[in-house]
Amino acid sequence: MAAKVSIADIDTQIEKLRERRKLLIVKSADRFARAATKAGLAEMELSDEDIDRIFEEIAARFRKAPTKKTNGETAWPHKQTNGEIGAAAEAPHGN
Repeated sequence: MAAKVSIADIDTQIEKLRERRKLLIVKSADRFARAATKAGLAEMELSDEDIDRIFEEIAARFRKAPTKKTNGETAWPHKQTNGEIGAAAEAPHGN
């Protein structure tokens, strides 16, 4: 026979899940803030609209389904040939 669960038990579980959700959001925000700082975005004067657009473009790029190459391999649009993930680095301009 199944044990009866009280409303108080459910409320406790809901509160624990809310706290866990908050923690996951904070960890995710810290992760993206570190990446933005490392990429130099934190020092740029970008509007909120620009930042939203940039992240929408990044998300769309990673949401794309993989394509099949002619040799049967799977090609992910965000993978570089050198094994790194992300856009190809721009070559430094000569002095």
